[in-house]
Amino acid sequence: MIFYFSATGNTKWAAIQLAKVTNEKLVYIADAVVEEQYSYELAEGERLGFAFPVHGWRPPKLVRDFVERLQISSPSIPYCYALCTAGDDIGLTIDYLNSSLSKNSSLAAIGIKEVASAFSLVMPETYVGLPFMDVDTKENELRKKAEAADKLKLIGSHVIEYEKGVFLLDNSRWPRINSNVIGAFFEKHLITDKPFHVTEDKCVKCGICANVCPVNDIIGGHGKKPQWKHNGMCLTCFNCYHHCPHHAIEYGNRTKNKGQYHY
Repeated sequence: MIFYFSATGNTKWAAIQLAKVTNEKLVYIADAVVEEQYSYELAEGERLGFAFPVHGWRPPKLVRDFVERLQISSPSIPYCYALCTAGDDIGLTIDYLNSSLSKNSSLAAIGIKEVASAFSLVMPETYVGLPFMDVDTKENELRKKAEAADKLKLIGSHVIEYEKGVFLLDNSRWPRINSNVIGAFFEKHLITDKPFHVTEDKCVKCGICANVCPVNDIIGGHGKKPQWKHNGMCLTCFNCYHHCPHHAIEYGNRTKNKGQYHY
């Protein structure tokens, strides 16, 4: 079973490819949280996989909270692995995931305290919330996708063979600073829907932004101007921004004249 979270589609693509290799079920974490579905049963030999994007050199808080509440029953100790996607490096992302795993008594009961193997894929950039950050050029986007597809074949070969101790990760030069310091600032100050707004003369009230928000943070729909709920659920994944067909959604002044991307 593969528990995955994805917004703009990079991780969804990767999780689908792994599911084809392992012939195992995909569970979308955002839907599971909305439905308050945290209990699952694994078959003999079934793997336990987690796939997610890196947010601020950490797993998204939604993913960490889900992992800490997850209840798994299994007839034997399952092979547990993680696959994360990032525009560049991942810092201590896997350490943060392992911390969440270690807090879960249900997983400890079946012998899971950390992942046996972990992998990362460099994928096209999606974070546009800071002045110096933008989507990749088309050339870089295509290059990253091609390189990720090749690496994912290798990752799949490790996963299908239940290989432990394999860590194919894109590490940073300053992992502790990135994950612990910058990541803390990111979660405290930059994960917020408050700067989101609509340029009214561009918005056609199509409802796409509300439909693609993974945490249902947007009040809207066809014929309605979108409004963000400001309820603390926003992941600042920019899925609404990237999917807007008329580039009517902006994040303060930080996204003006920037590109859009979704897989």
